[in-house]
Amino acid sequence: MTNEMTTQLIDPYGRSVDYIRLSVTDRCDFRCVYCMAEDMTFLPKADLLTLEELEQIVKCFMSLGTRKVRLTGGEPLVRRNIMHLISALGAEVKAGRLDEVTLTTNGSQLGKMAHELYEAGVRRLNISLDSRDKDTFKDITRWGDLDKVMAGLETAKQAGLSLKINMVALKGVNDDEFADMLRWCGDEGFDLTIIEVMPMGDIGSENRLDQYLPLTEVRRQLENHFTLTPSTHRTAGPARYFDVQETGGRLGLITPLTHNFCESCNRVRMTCTGELYMCLGQDDNANLAQALRSGGETALKEAIIEAIGRKPKGHDFEISRRNSAPAVSRHMSVTGG
Repeated sequence: MTNEMTTQLIDPYGRSVDYIRLSVTDRCDFRCVYCMAEDMTFLPKADLLTLEELEQIVKCFMSLGTRKVRLTGGEPLVRRNIMHLISALGAEVKAGRLDEVTLTTNGSQLGKMAHELYEAGVRRLNISLDSRDKDTFKDITRWGDLDKVMAGLETAKQAGLSLKINMVALKGVNDDEFADMLRWCGDEGFDLTIIEVMPMGDIGSENRLDQYLPLTEVRRQLENHFTLTPSTHRTAGPARYFDVQETGGRLGLITPLTHNFCESCNRVRMTCTGELYMCLGQDDNANLAQALRSGGETALKEAIIEAIGRKPKGHDFEISRRNSAPAVSRHMSVTGG
């Protein structure tokens, strides 16, 4: 039964789509300089899908073969009553109908929610942490409290959650911290993934070309301190992994600009208003909210299958002097990371 349903989620390039990233809110309690402008206008709460509708859509994807769900934002843990949805999806994991439910979070809410997440069935978290220097962290996040985040990570460890640190490489901002971050992650038992800045959305007075640091340079820098060996480790995401001999940990590199990762893309993303994006770097989408509300599960299933049939081969991200404008107008916080 599962194999038959999985064949319905094969895109035009033969890639099996078994993974959905679900943005549950566009709101965030940080204002990271590479993600959004400081003075943001967020969606009216009335425009968001209800938690029940989000659950319905995930279960429809599951009926078509989806095995992995990642909840994102904005910051997913600031959504009111989000634990209702997490617990419902966690029950699907416990029953064997989903392989896993994971989250990407900035860590600000983990001090009070980490144990609840574990009890609900979550086992892994991706933590966005671009600096361990208090001043740099404040400069990047604008509103963030590093001490609160670090305390939250410790609580998450105690709760039994496996943590991966996501660090966006920012030229002239945190480019002197990569070796220290990798060493610290090894000491803590965390994997580290470093990510190139992505040209998405207006970020106000900031200039992404000034922020952009190719990860080829980052890798060269790290190889002055560590022995990096290509790893056989794979996840559902786009990172290429390296084993770090000196720490026993892993380093992931996500390179949407210097090394397009689209050939193995197995994921789609849905916004908190029900727009399904088949590619992070393209604007084509399908309105699943409309399908669900007008035609129920049958219409929703048809809309999903039709959308997967339009999944493009890859994105067109570019940052250069000739083209420093966003590749897409929506912010990362809308689609989810």
